Amino acid sequence: MKNKIDPRVPRYPQLIQPTFNALKNLGGSGTNEEILSMIIKDLQLDSEVVDILHLGNRNMSELSYQAAWARTYLKNGGVIENSARSVWSIIPSYQNEKELNVKAIVKKVLDARPSMLKKTKNSREELSEDDDNIDPDDTEPWKVRLAEILKNMNPYGFERLSQRLLRECGFSDVKVTKKSGDGGIDGTGKLRINGIFSFNVAFQCKRYSGSVGAPEVRDFRGSLTTNIEKGVFITTGTFSQHAREEAAAPGKQQIDLIDGEEFINKILEYKIGVREVPAYEIIEDYFKNI
Repeated sequence: MKNKIDPRVPRYPQLIQPTFNALKNLGGSGTNEEILSMIIKDLQLDSEVVDILHLGNRNMSELSYQAAWARTYLKNGGVIENSARSVWSIIPSYQNEKELNVKAIVKKVLDARPSMLKKTKNSREELSEDDDNIDPDDTEPWKVRLAEILKNMNPYGFERLSQRLLRECGFSDVKVTKKSGDGGIDGTGKLRINGIFSFNVAFQCKRYSGSVGAPEVRDFRGSLTTNIEKGVFITTGTFSQHAREEAAAPGKQQIDLIDGEEFINKILEYKIGVREVPAYEIIEDYFKNI
């Protein structure tokens, strides 16, 4: 029996145009987080809806999952493209477009992928994205598996992995704190920008299934000493809308957030513990009709 999607969460056909609008408003390109933030603002979604978790993957929200499907359709429909750094951009031929023909995009994608037509329900516009054998382009099964591995890692192992990742991102003098009662700080480091400006940074690593809330962000901020100029909160899960608002609250020390999706994208970017293998899509009709 299939899990039912909460009816309050917009489905991917409803997010195709808002995703395109978000990229237009962002200057033609944007990250997953930037796009999602614009969609939330555009559709005026409240935090209760935004924080509903996807039942098949507790490390992301249902809205994020549906938004991933919207990006997949836009990409396969030839409207947007993405880079190795997971930055999405509108292709030149669509730069001046305002309104998309969503039905035509969905039909084009499904017509090009006959194997997926067998998994549709009720109509060609209702792809069964909750089927365990189908995933949007940027939530492939291996990413779900990696998320589970990260969530179940030894806590010190996850801190060391975070240490390695921060080094790859340009941090130096990264140290992992192994003392108990350290006020929530799991490590410290320095970030140097353009070889001139440097910042003292503290980070917290939280292996989590589900959403990190605003109280955890406030507690982490409260643990930062006066010599720390930047805080980074890393989780294998996701951050609630209130947590994101708290992290960016005006007048308070800003906290940078790295959720499970962004953490995995960074692992992929720097090829830490992963390797690329070739894969092929089987065109079943070819063998049937030859």
